[in-house]
Amino acid sequence: MTLRSLAANTPGRRANWKALGLSHEDMEKPKIAVVNSSSELAICYAHLDGIAKMVKEEIRAAGGVPFEVRTAAPSDFITGAAKRGSYILAGRDIIANDIEVQVEAALLDGMICLTSCDKTPPGHLMAAARLNIPTILVIGGYQPSGQIDGEPVDVEDVWSGSVGERFGAKPKFPVSDMAENAIMGPGVCAGMATANTMHCVVEALGMCLPGHAPVRGNSPKMQANAREAARRIVQMVHEDLKPRQILTEGAFRNAIATVLAVSGSINAIKHLQATAVEAETDIDIFALWEEMADVPVLSAVRPTGDIRIERFEDAGGARATLKRLESRIDTSVLTCTGKTLGENLAGYEIPGPDVIQPLTDPVGPGPAIAILNGSFAETAVVRLGIRDGSRPEEFRGPARVFEDVFACMDAIADGVIQPGDVVVSRNQGLKGGPAMGGSASLVLFALDAAGLAKTTAFVTDGQLSGLCLKGLTVAEVAPEAATGGPIGKVRDGDAITISVANRSIDIEVSAAELAARPGPGYVNAATGYLSNFREAVQPMSTGGVLLPAKD
Repeated sequence: MTLRSLAANTPGRRANWKALGLSHEDMEKPKIAVVNSSSELAICYAHLDGIAKMVKEEIRAAGGVPFEVRTAAPSDFITGAAKRGSYILAGRDIIANDIEVQVEAALLDGMICLTSCDKTPPGHLMAAARLNIPTILVIGGYQPSGQIDGEPVDVEDVWSGSVGERFGAKPKFPVSDMAENAIMGPGVCAGMATANTMHCVVEALGMCLPGHAPVRGNSPKMQANAREAARRIVQMVHEDLKPRQILTEGAFRNAIATVLAVSGSINAIKHLQATAVEAETDIDIFALWEEMADVPVLSAVRPTGDIRIERFEDAGGARATLKRLESRIDTSVLTCTGKTLGENLAGYEIPGPDVIQPLTDPVGPGPAIAILNGSFAETAVVRLGIRDGSRPEEFRGPARVFEDVFACMDAIADGVIQPGDVVVSRNQGLKGGPAMGGSASLVLFALDAAGLAKTTAFVTDGQLSGLCLKGLTVAEVAPEAATGGPIGKVRDGDAITISVANRSIDIEVSAAELAARPGPGYVNAATGYLSNFREAVQPMSTGGVLLPAKD
Protein backbone atom coordinates (compact mmCIF):
# COMPACT_ATOMS: atom_id res chain seq x y z
CA MET A 1 0.00 0.00 0.00
CA THR A 2 0.97 3.64 -0.43
CA LEU A 3 1.37 5.50 2.86
CA ARG A 4 -0.83 8.56 2.93
CA SER A 5 1.84 10.42 4.92
CA LEU A 6 3.98 10.40 1.76
CA ALA A 7 1.36 12.46 -0.06
CA ALA A 8 2.62 15.46 1.87
CA ASN A 9 6.31 14.63 1.79
CA THR A 10 7.27 18.23 1.00
CA PRO A 11 10.70 19.77 1.54
CA GLY A 12 9.33 21.92 4.36
CA ARG A 13 7.83 18.89 6.12
CA ARG A 14 11.06 16.91 5.72
CA ALA A 15 13.06 19.84 7.08
CA ASN A 16 10.84 20.04 10.18
CA TRP A 17 10.99 16.30 10.84
CA LYS A 18 14.74 16.14 10.22
CA ALA A 19 15.12 18.78 12.95
CA LEU A 20 13.21 16.42 15.26
CA GLY A 21 15.78 13.72 14.61
CA LEU A 22 14.13 11.72 11.83
CA SER A 23 16.40 10.18 9.21
CA HIS A 24 15.92 9.99 5.47
CA GLU A 25 14.84 6.35 5.91
CA ASP A 26 12.26 7.36 8.52
CA MET A 27 10.47 9.50 5.95
CA GLU A 28 9.44 6.33 4.12
CA LYS A 29 8.14 4.50 7.20
CA PRO A 30 4.56 4.40 8.58
CA LYS A 31 3.89 7.47 10.75
CA ILE A 32 1.93 6.44 13.85
CA ALA A 33 0.19 8.82 16.25
CA VAL A 34 0.53 7.76 19.88
CA VAL A 35 -2.56 9.43 21.34
CA ASN A 36 -1.85 10.13 24.99
CA SER A 37 -4.29 11.72 27.45
CA SER A 38 -1.73 11.85 30.25
CA SER A 39 -2.59 14.35 32.97
CA GLU A 40 -1.20 15.23 36.38
CA LEU A 41 -4.72 16.26 37.41
CA ALA A 42 -6.15 12.78 37.73
CA ILE A 43 -4.86 9.39 38.88
CA CYS A 44 -6.64 7.64 36.00
CA TYR A 45 -4.13 9.13 33.55
CA ALA A 46 -1.05 9.49 35.77
CA HIS A 47 0.78 6.43 34.39
CA LEU A 48 0.27 7.00 30.68
CA ASP A 49 3.53 8.86 30.00
CA GLY A 50 5.44 5.72 30.94
CA ILE A 51 3.16 3.60 28.77
CA ALA A 52 3.57 6.02 25.85
CA LYS A 53 7.35 5.66 26.09
CA MET A 54 7.08 1.87 25.86
CA VAL A 55 4.68 2.11 22.94
CA LYS A 56 7.00 4.43 21.02
CA GLU A 57 9.94 2.08 21.57
CA GLU A 58 7.99 -0.86 20.16
CA ILE A 59 6.68 1.11 17.18
CA ARG A 60 10.26 2.07 16.25
CA ALA A 61 11.41 -1.53 16.67
CA ALA A 62 8.56 -2.70 14.42
CA GLY A 63 9.55 -0.33 11.63
CA GLY A 64 7.28 2.64 12.29
CA VAL A 65 7.82 6.24 13.34
CA PRO A 66 5.84 7.30 16.44
CA PHE A 67 4.58 10.82 17.11
CA GLU A 68 3.12 11.40 20.55
CA VAL A 69 0.12 13.75 20.59
CA ARG A 70 -1.83 14.95 23.63
CA THR A 71 -5.55 15.43 24.14
CA ALA A 72 -7.89 16.64 26.85
CA ALA A 73 -8.20 14.29 29.84
CA PRO A 74 -11.63 14.60 31.53
CA SER A 75 -12.05 12.83 34.87
CA ASP A 76 -15.35 12.92 36.75
CA PHE A 77 -13.97 13.41 40.23
CA ILE A 78 -11.55 16.16 39.16
CA THR A 79 -12.77 18.02 36.08
CA GLY A 80 -16.36 17.59 37.24
CA ALA A 81 -15.82 20.33 39.81
CA ALA A 82 -16.94 23.30 37.69
CA LYS A 83 -20.24 24.17 36.00
CA ARG A 84 -22.17 21.31 37.63
CA GLY A 85 -20.00 18.71 35.92
CA SER A 86 -20.75 19.99 32.42
CA TYR A 87 -17.20 19.60 31.15
CA ILE A 88 -17.21 15.81 31.56
CA LEU A 89 -19.32 14.66 28.61
CA ALA A 90 -18.27 17.73 26.64
CA GLY A 91 -14.70 16.49 27.01
CA ARG A 92 -15.51 13.35 25.02
CA ASP A 93 -16.02 15.36 21.87
CA ILE A 94 -13.02 17.59 22.57
CA ILE A 95 -10.92 14.40 22.52
CA ALA A 96 -12.30 13.33 19.15
CA ASN A 97 -11.73 16.80 17.73
CA ASP A 98 -8.23 17.06 19.27
CA ILE A 99 -7.31 13.86 17.47
CA GLU A 100 -8.72 15.03 14.15
CA VAL A 101 -6.93 18.37 14.37
CA GLN A 102 -3.55 16.71 14.97
CA VAL A 103 -3.66 13.28 13.32
CA GLU A 104 -5.79 14.04 10.27
CA ALA A 105 -4.21 17.42 9.71
CA ALA A 106 -0.76 15.84 9.62
CA LEU A 107 -1.91 12.96 7.38
CA LEU A 108 -0.48 10.33 9.70
CA ASP A 109 -0.89 6.71 8.67
CA GLY A 110 -2.35 5.17 11.83
CA MET A 111 -2.84 5.71 15.53
CA ILE A 112 -2.63 3.87 18.82
CA CYS A 113 -4.78 5.40 21.55
CA LEU A 114 -4.00 5.06 25.27
CA THR A 115 -7.53 4.81 26.55
CA SER A 116 -8.37 5.29 30.20
CA CYS A 117 -11.15 7.14 32.07
CA ASP A 118 -14.84 7.24 31.11
CA LYS A 119 -14.70 9.63 28.16
CA THR A 120 -11.42 8.65 26.52
CA PRO A 121 -12.59 5.25 25.20
CA PRO A 122 -15.61 6.75 23.38
CA GLY A 123 -13.58 9.77 22.30
CA HIS A 124 -10.97 7.46 20.79
CA LEU A 125 -13.59 5.22 19.17
CA MET A 126 -15.36 8.26 17.69
CA ALA A 127 -12.10 9.62 16.28
CA ALA A 128 -11.19 6.23 14.84
CA ALA A 129 -14.58 5.94 13.19
CA ARG A 130 -14.38 9.50 11.83
CA LEU A 131 -10.82 9.40 10.50
CA ASN A 132 -11.00 5.75 9.38
CA ILE A 133 -7.27 5.15 9.50
CA PRO A 134 -5.73 2.01 11.06
CA THR A 135 -6.32 2.33 14.81
CA ILE A 136 -5.86 0.20 17.89
CA LEU A 137 -6.68 1.06 21.49
CA VAL A 138 -4.57 0.25 24.56
CA ILE A 139 -6.61 -0.34 27.73
CA GLY A 140 -5.26 1.94 30.46
CA GLY A 141 -6.32 -0.24 33.36
CA TYR A 142 -8.06 0.16 36.70
CA GLN A 143 -6.71 1.50 39.98
CA PRO A 144 -5.85 -0.77 42.91
CA SER A 145 -8.17 -0.30 45.85
CA GLY A 146 -7.11 -0.25 49.46
CA GLN A 147 -8.16 -1.82 52.74
CA ILE A 148 -9.19 -0.80 56.22
CA ASP A 149 -8.99 -3.44 58.94
CA GLY A 150 -8.61 -6.09 56.25
CA GLU A 151 -11.78 -5.05 54.42
CA PRO A 152 -11.54 -3.62 50.89
CA VAL A 153 -12.56 -0.02 50.22
CA ASP A 154 -12.73 1.78 46.89
CA VAL A 155 -13.85 5.10 45.45
CA GLU A 156 -17.50 3.96 45.32
CA ASP A 157 -17.41 3.58 49.09
CA VAL A 158 -16.00 7.08 49.45
CA TRP A 159 -18.58 8.69 47.21
CA SER A 160 -21.64 6.90 48.56
CA GLY A 161 -20.40 7.39 52.10
CA SER A 162 -19.86 11.13 51.69
CA VAL A 163 -23.37 11.65 50.28
CA GLY A 164 -24.96 9.25 52.74
CA GLU A 165 -23.59 11.00 55.84
CA ARG A 166 -25.71 14.06 55.10
CA PHE A 167 -28.86 11.95 55.18
CA GLY A 168 -28.15 9.96 58.29
CA ALA A 169 -26.62 6.87 56.72
CA LYS A 170 -23.62 5.44 58.54
CA PRO A 171 -20.79 4.36 56.23
CA LYS A 172 -18.86 1.22 57.15
CA PHE A 173 -15.78 3.35 57.96
CA PRO A 174 -15.28 7.10 58.48
CA VAL A 175 -15.28 8.81 55.09
CA SER A 176 -11.98 10.54 55.83
CA ASP A 177 -10.35 7.15 56.48
CA MET A 178 -11.81 5.68 53.30
CA ALA A 179 -10.59 8.64 51.25
CA GLU A 180 -7.07 7.96 52.52
CA ASN A 181 -7.18 4.29 51.49
CA ALA A 182 -9.55 3.96 48.54
CA ILE A 183 -7.08 4.53 45.70
CA MET A 184 -3.61 3.05 45.93
CA GLY A 185 -2.26 3.55 42.42
CA PRO A 186 -2.99 4.70 38.87
CA GLY A 187 -5.96 3.68 36.77
CA VAL A 188 -9.69 4.17 36.49
CA CYS A 189 -12.37 3.56 39.14
CA ALA A 190 -12.59 -0.02 40.29
CA GLY A 191 -15.84 -1.85 39.60
CA MET A 192 -18.02 -2.14 36.51
CA ALA A 193 -18.59 1.60 36.24
CA THR A 194 -18.38 3.48 32.94
CA ALA A 195 -14.62 3.20 32.39
CA ASN A 196 -14.35 -0.59 32.81
CA THR A 197 -17.62 -1.01 30.92
CA MET A 198 -16.18 0.93 28.00
CA HIS A 199 -12.90 -0.98 28.21
CA CYS A 200 -14.93 -4.18 27.76
CA VAL A 201 -16.85 -2.52 24.93
CA VAL A 202 -13.59 -1.73 23.13
CA GLU A 203 -12.62 -5.41 23.22
CA ALA A 204 -16.12 -6.55 22.21
CA LEU A 205 -15.99 -4.22 19.20
CA GLY A 206 -12.65 -5.70 18.17
CA MET A 207 -10.75 -2.43 18.61
CA CYS A 208 -8.19 -3.76 21.10
CA LEU A 209 -6.32 -7.05 21.17
CA PRO A 210 -8.01 -10.08 22.80
CA GLY A 211 -7.66 -10.49 26.54
CA HIS A 212 -6.71 -6.87 27.22
CA ALA A 213 -9.81 -5.69 29.15
CA PRO A 214 -10.00 -5.12 32.01
CA VAL A 215 -6.48 -4.98 33.38
CA ARG A 216 -4.73 -3.72 36.50
CA GLY A 217 -3.38 -0.25 35.82
CA ASN A 218 0.36 -0.04 35.08
CA SER A 219 0.81 -3.74 35.87
CA PRO A 220 3.35 -5.90 34.01
CA LYS A 221 0.40 -7.38 32.11
CA MET A 222 -0.83 -3.96 31.02
CA GLN A 223 2.67 -2.95 29.93
CA ALA A 224 3.04 -6.15 27.92
CA ASN A 225 -0.37 -5.51 26.35
CA ALA A 226 0.73 -2.02 25.32
CA ARG A 227 3.90 -3.34 23.69
CA GLU A 228 1.93 -6.01 21.83
CA ALA A 229 -0.55 -3.41 20.56
CA ALA A 230 2.30 -1.14 19.44
CA ARG A 231 3.75 -3.91 17.29
CA ARG A 232 0.32 -4.69 15.89
CA ILE A 233 -0.52 -1.14 14.80
CA VAL A 234 2.45 -1.08 12.44
CA GLN A 235 1.20 -4.30 10.87
CA MET A 236 -2.31 -2.85 10.59
CA VAL A 237 -1.00 0.10 8.60
CA HIS A 238 0.72 -2.24 6.14
CA GLU A 239 -2.48 -4.31 5.93
CA ASP A 240 -4.58 -1.13 5.54
CA LEU A 241 -7.02 -2.53 8.14
CA LYS A 242 -9.36 0.34 9.01
CA PRO A 243 -11.97 0.91 11.76
CA ARG A 244 -14.99 0.92 9.46
CA GLN A 245 -14.12 -2.63 8.43
CA ILE A 246 -14.35 -3.55 12.13
CA LEU A 247 -17.18 -1.29 13.37
CA THR A 248 -20.00 -3.19 11.66
CA GLU A 249 -23.52 -3.85 12.90
CA GLY A 250 -22.40 -7.26 14.11
CA ALA A 251 -19.64 -5.67 16.17
CA PHE A 252 -22.08 -3.25 17.77
CA ARG A 253 -24.43 -6.12 18.60
CA ASN A 254 -21.53 -7.91 20.26
CA ALA A 255 -20.74 -4.81 22.31
CA ILE A 256 -24.36 -4.49 23.42
CA ALA A 257 -24.45 -8.15 24.42
CA THR A 258 -21.28 -7.65 26.45
CA VAL A 259 -22.62 -4.60 28.30
CA LEU A 260 -25.80 -6.51 29.16
CA ALA A 261 -23.87 -9.61 30.25
CA VAL A 262 -21.64 -7.64 32.65
CA SER A 263 -24.49 -5.34 33.79
CA GLY A 264 -22.46 -2.34 32.72
CA SER A 265 -22.99 1.40 32.68
CA ILE A 266 -25.92 2.99 30.85
CA ASN A 267 -23.49 5.53 29.41
CA ALA A 268 -22.32 2.85 26.96
CA ILE A 269 -25.52 3.34 24.96
CA LYS A 270 -24.88 6.94 23.94
CA HIS A 271 -21.17 6.28 23.40
CA LEU A 272 -21.90 3.35 21.07
CA GLN A 273 -24.48 5.42 19.20
CA ALA A 274 -22.03 8.31 18.84
CA THR A 275 -19.40 5.92 17.46
CA ALA A 276 -21.90 4.49 14.98
CA VAL A 277 -22.77 8.00 13.79
CA GLU A 278 -19.11 8.97 13.43
CA ALA A 279 -18.61 5.84 11.29
CA GLU A 280 -21.37 7.18 9.00
CA THR A 281 -23.58 4.16 9.51
CA ASP A 282 -27.35 4.05 9.94
CA ILE A 283 -27.08 1.75 12.96
CA ASP A 284 -29.69 2.50 15.64
CA ILE A 285 -28.20 1.36 18.95
CA PHE A 286 -31.46 2.00 20.80
CA ALA A 287 -33.33 -0.40 18.49
CA LEU A 288 -30.57 -3.01 18.64
CA TRP A 289 -30.63 -2.81 22.42
CA GLU A 290 -34.18 -4.11 22.58
CA GLU A 291 -33.34 -6.85 20.08
CA MET A 292 -30.59 -8.03 22.43
CA ALA A 293 -32.75 -7.73 25.57
CA ASP A 294 -32.78 -11.48 26.21
CA VAL A 295 -29.04 -11.52 27.01
CA PRO A 296 -28.87 -12.39 30.73
CA VAL A 297 -26.49 -11.11 33.39
CA LEU A 298 -23.46 -13.39 33.54
CA SER A 299 -21.33 -11.55 36.07
CA ALA A 300 -22.11 -9.45 39.16
CA VAL A 301 -19.17 -7.09 39.53
CA ARG A 302 -19.70 -4.08 41.79
CA PRO A 303 -22.04 -2.18 41.82
CA THR A 304 -24.27 -5.00 40.50
CA GLY A 305 -22.96 -7.49 43.05
CA ASP A 306 -20.08 -8.05 45.43
CA ILE A 307 -17.46 -9.29 42.96
CA ARG A 308 -14.39 -7.08 42.72
CA ILE A 309 -12.99 -6.14 39.32
CA GLU A 310 -9.74 -7.99 40.10
CA ARG A 311 -11.62 -11.30 40.22
CA PHE A 312 -13.38 -10.48 36.97
CA GLU A 313 -10.04 -9.85 35.26
CA ASP A 314 -8.55 -13.04 36.69
CA ALA A 315 -11.59 -14.98 35.43
CA GLY A 316 -10.93 -13.85 31.85
CA GLY A 317 -12.71 -10.48 31.73
CA ALA A 318 -14.18 -9.40 28.41
CA ARG A 319 -12.62 -12.32 26.52
CA ALA A 320 -14.27 -14.88 28.80
CA THR A 321 -17.56 -12.98 28.58
CA LEU A 322 -17.45 -13.11 24.78
CA LYS A 323 -16.63 -16.81 24.97
CA ARG A 324 -19.70 -17.35 27.18
CA LEU A 325 -21.76 -15.38 24.63
CA GLU A 326 -20.29 -17.22 21.63
CA SER A 327 -23.59 -18.84 20.61
CA ARG A 328 -25.47 -15.54 20.95
CA ILE A 329 -23.17 -13.12 19.13
CA ASP A 330 -21.73 -12.58 15.65
CA THR A 331 -18.36 -14.31 15.63
CA SER A 332 -17.82 -13.64 11.91
CA VAL A 333 -16.92 -9.99 12.49
CA LEU A 334 -13.41 -8.77 11.72
CA THR A 335 -11.23 -7.52 14.58
CA CYS A 336 -8.01 -5.52 14.88
CA THR A 337 -6.05 -8.79 14.89
CA GLY A 338 -6.93 -9.20 11.23
CA LYS A 339 -8.88 -12.31 12.22
CA THR A 340 -12.53 -12.81 13.02
CA LEU A 341 -13.84 -12.82 16.56
CA GLY A 342 -14.52 -16.54 16.18
CA GLU A 343 -10.90 -17.17 15.24
CA ASN A 344 -9.76 -15.12 18.24
CA LEU A 345 -11.96 -17.18 20.57
CA ALA A 346 -11.13 -20.57 19.08
CA GLY A 347 -9.44 -22.78 21.64
CA TYR A 348 -9.75 -20.22 24.44
CA GLU A 349 -10.57 -21.76 27.81
CA ILE A 350 -12.22 -19.71 30.55
CA PRO A 351 -10.05 -19.70 33.70
CA GLY A 352 -12.87 -20.39 36.14
CA PRO A 353 -16.65 -20.90 36.33
CA ASP A 354 -17.52 -18.95 39.48
CA VAL A 355 -17.26 -15.32 38.27
CA ILE A 356 -18.55 -15.33 34.68
CA GLN A 357 -21.45 -17.74 34.39
CA PRO A 358 -22.58 -19.64 31.28
CA LEU A 359 -25.70 -18.62 29.36
CA THR A 360 -27.46 -21.71 30.66
CA ASP A 361 -26.88 -20.77 34.29
CA PRO A 362 -26.82 -16.95 34.47
CA VAL A 363 -26.62 -14.73 37.52
CA GLY A 364 -29.97 -13.23 36.57
CA PRO A 365 -32.37 -12.72 33.66
CA GLY A 366 -31.98 -9.92 31.12
CA PRO A 367 -31.96 -7.18 30.39
CA ALA A 368 -29.66 -5.49 32.88
CA ILE A 369 -30.41 -2.21 31.07
CA ALA A 370 -33.66 -1.43 29.27
CA ILE A 371 -34.83 1.30 26.90
CA LEU A 372 -38.23 2.82 27.72
CA ASN A 373 -40.54 5.03 25.67
CA GLY A 374 -44.04 6.42 25.79
CA SER A 375 -45.88 9.70 26.24
CA PHE A 376 -43.17 10.92 28.62
CA ALA A 377 -40.14 10.08 26.46
CA GLU A 378 -39.10 8.94 23.02
CA THR A 379 -36.21 7.17 24.71
CA ALA A 380 -35.13 6.77 28.32
CA VAL A 381 -32.76 4.34 29.99
CA VAL A 382 -33.21 2.29 33.15
CA ARG A 383 -30.45 0.20 34.72
CA LEU A 384 -31.88 -2.91 36.36
CA GLY A 385 -28.84 -4.99 37.28
CA ILE A 386 -29.86 -8.32 38.78
CA ARG A 387 -33.64 -8.51 38.51
CA ASP A 388 -34.30 -10.33 41.75
CA GLY A 389 -37.23 -8.24 42.99
CA SER A 390 -35.11 -6.05 45.25
CA ARG A 391 -35.89 -3.01 43.09
CA PRO A 392 -39.34 -2.04 41.78
CA GLU A 393 -39.92 -2.40 38.05
CA GLU A 394 -43.51 -1.13 37.97
CA PHE A 395 -44.39 2.24 39.48
CA ARG A 396 -47.12 4.86 39.41
CA GLY A 397 -47.03 8.02 41.47
CA PRO A 398 -47.28 11.80 41.57
CA ALA A 399 -44.41 13.84 40.18
CA ARG A 400 -42.29 15.95 42.48
CA VAL A 401 -40.48 18.29 40.12
CA PHE A 402 -37.14 20.03 40.69
CA GLU A 403 -35.25 22.40 38.44
CA ASP A 404 -31.84 21.45 39.84
CA VAL A 405 -30.13 18.73 41.84
CA PHE A 406 -29.48 20.78 44.93
CA ALA A 407 -33.12 21.80 45.41
CA CYS A 408 -33.99 18.14 45.07
CA MET A 409 -31.45 17.10 47.68
CA ASP A 410 -32.71 19.78 50.06
CA ALA A 411 -36.22 18.38 49.64
CA ILE A 412 -34.99 14.89 50.48
CA ALA A 413 -33.17 16.17 53.55
CA ASP A 414 -36.24 18.15 54.69
CA GLY A 415 -38.59 15.18 54.36
CA VAL A 416 -40.56 16.67 51.46
CA ILE A 417 -40.11 13.53 49.34
CA GLN A 418 -42.42 10.74 50.47
CA PRO A 419 -42.77 7.07 49.58
CA GLY A 420 -44.78 6.72 46.38
CA ASP A 421 -43.40 9.90 44.78
CA VAL A 422 -41.78 10.09 41.35
CA VAL A 423 -38.86 12.46 41.81
CA VAL A 424 -38.21 14.42 38.61
CA SER A 425 -34.90 16.28 38.25
CA ARG A 426 -34.70 18.11 34.94
CA ASN A 427 -32.63 20.65 32.95
CA GLN A 428 -29.67 18.29 32.89
CA GLY A 429 -29.74 17.09 29.28
CA LEU A 430 -27.37 17.55 26.37
CA LYS A 431 -28.43 21.15 25.75
CA GLY A 432 -29.97 22.01 29.09
CA GLY A 433 -27.15 20.81 31.35
CA PRO A 434 -25.33 21.76 29.21
CA ALA A 435 -23.57 18.54 28.21
CA MET A 436 -25.57 16.57 30.79
CA GLY A 437 -24.10 18.53 33.67
CA GLY A 438 -26.05 18.60 36.89
CA SER A 439 -24.76 15.67 38.91
CA ALA A 440 -28.02 13.71 38.87
CA SER A 441 -26.19 10.81 40.51
CA LEU A 442 -26.14 12.73 43.79
CA VAL A 443 -29.93 12.53 43.98
CA LEU A 444 -29.86 8.77 43.62
CA PHE A 445 -27.36 8.29 46.45
CA ALA A 446 -29.33 10.76 48.59
CA LEU A 447 -32.57 8.82 48.06
CA ASP A 448 -30.78 5.62 48.98
CA ALA A 449 -29.21 7.10 52.10
CA ALA A 450 -32.60 8.49 53.17
CA GLY A 451 -34.17 5.03 52.83
CA LEU A 452 -36.35 6.08 49.87
CA ALA A 453 -34.69 4.28 46.95
CA LYS A 454 -37.08 1.31 47.03
CA THR A 455 -40.28 3.29 47.64
CA THR A 456 -39.83 6.11 45.12
CA ALA A 457 -38.89 6.39 41.47
CA PHE A 458 -36.31 8.83 40.13
CA VAL A 459 -36.56 10.30 36.62
CA THR A 460 -34.07 12.69 35.00
CA ASP A 461 -32.94 13.96 31.63
CA GLY A 462 -29.38 13.88 32.99
CA GLN A 463 -26.84 11.10 32.92
CA LEU A 464 -25.73 8.87 35.78
CA SER A 465 -22.36 7.68 36.98
CA GLY A 466 -21.63 4.08 36.13
CA LEU A 467 -21.44 3.51 39.90
CA CYS A 468 -25.19 4.13 40.17
CA LEU A 469 -27.49 1.15 40.65
CA LYS A 470 -30.13 1.85 43.28
CA GLY A 471 -33.91 1.83 43.15
CA LEU A 472 -35.95 2.45 40.00
CA THR A 473 -34.04 5.16 38.17
CA VAL A 474 -34.87 6.36 34.67
CA ALA A 475 -32.20 8.60 33.13
CA GLU A 476 -31.26 10.29 29.86
CA VAL A 477 -34.91 11.09 29.13
CA ALA A 478 -35.24 12.43 25.59
CA PRO A 479 -36.45 14.83 24.37
CA GLU A 480 -34.96 16.72 27.27
CA ALA A 481 -36.59 19.62 29.11
CA ALA A 482 -34.62 22.30 27.28
CA THR A 483 -35.86 21.16 23.87
CA GLY A 484 -39.55 21.02 24.81
CA GLY A 485 -39.83 17.41 25.95
CA PRO A 486 -42.61 16.38 28.35
CA ILE A 487 -40.09 16.26 31.20
CA GLY A 488 -39.87 20.05 30.85
CA LYS A 489 -43.65 20.43 31.11
CA VAL A 490 -44.51 18.01 33.88
CA ARG A 491 -45.89 19.64 37.02
CA ASP A 492 -46.09 18.60 40.65
CA GLY A 493 -48.87 16.07 41.09
CA ASP A 494 -49.00 14.81 37.51
CA ALA A 495 -49.17 11.02 37.55
CA ILE A 496 -46.25 9.20 35.93
CA THR A 497 -46.34 5.48 35.18
CA ILE A 498 -43.24 3.36 34.62
CA SER A 499 -43.40 -0.24 33.41
CA VAL A 500 -40.22 -2.17 32.69
CA ALA A 501 -42.25 -5.13 31.45
CA ASN A 502 -43.93 -2.92 28.85
CA ARG A 503 -40.77 -0.85 28.26
CA SER A 504 -42.88 2.23 28.88
CA ILE A 505 -42.85 5.55 30.70
CA ASP A 506 -45.99 7.66 30.44
CA ILE A 507 -47.48 10.83 31.85
CA GLU A 508 -51.20 10.87 32.56
CA VAL A 509 -51.76 14.27 30.97
CA SER A 510 -53.28 14.69 27.52
CA ALA A 511 -51.02 15.55 24.60
CA ALA A 512 -53.07 18.70 24.01
CA GLU A 513 -52.58 19.94 27.55
CA LEU A 514 -48.87 19.17 27.50
CA ALA A 515 -48.49 21.05 24.21
CA ALA A 516 -50.22 24.09 25.74
CA ARG A 517 -47.93 24.21 28.77
CA PRO A 518 -44.84 26.38 28.52
CA GLY A 519 -41.46 24.71 28.84
CA PRO A 520 -38.62 26.02 31.02
CA GLY A 521 -36.20 26.83 28.18
CA TYR A 522 -32.57 27.15 29.25
CA VAL A 523 -32.21 27.60 32.98
CA ASN A 524 -28.47 26.93 33.24
CA ALA A 525 -25.88 29.34 31.93
CA ALA A 526 -23.42 28.21 29.26
CA THR A 527 -20.37 30.24 28.32
CA GLY A 528 -17.21 29.57 26.35
CA TYR A 529 -16.87 26.07 24.99
CA LEU A 530 -20.03 24.96 26.80
CA SER A 531 -21.98 27.57 24.84
CA ASN A 532 -20.50 26.18 21.62
CA PHE A 533 -21.39 22.66 22.75
CA ARG A 534 -25.00 23.69 23.45
CA GLU A 535 -25.26 25.26 20.02
CA ALA A 536 -23.83 22.29 18.13
CA VAL A 537 -24.86 19.17 20.04
CA GLN A 538 -27.22 16.80 18.25
CA PRO A 539 -30.07 14.88 19.94
CA MET A 540 -29.66 11.76 22.07
CA SER A 541 -30.65 9.67 19.04
CA THR A 542 -27.13 10.44 17.72
CA GLY A 543 -25.46 9.78 21.05
CA GLY A 544 -25.00 13.52 21.49
CA VAL A 545 -22.39 14.10 18.78
CA LEU A 546 -21.44 17.60 17.72
CA LEU A 547 -21.60 16.79 14.02
CA PRO A 548 -24.77 16.39 11.96
CA ALA A 549 -25.38 12.69 11.32
CA LYS A 550 -24.35 13.07 7.67
CA ASP A 551 -23.07 15.89 5.47
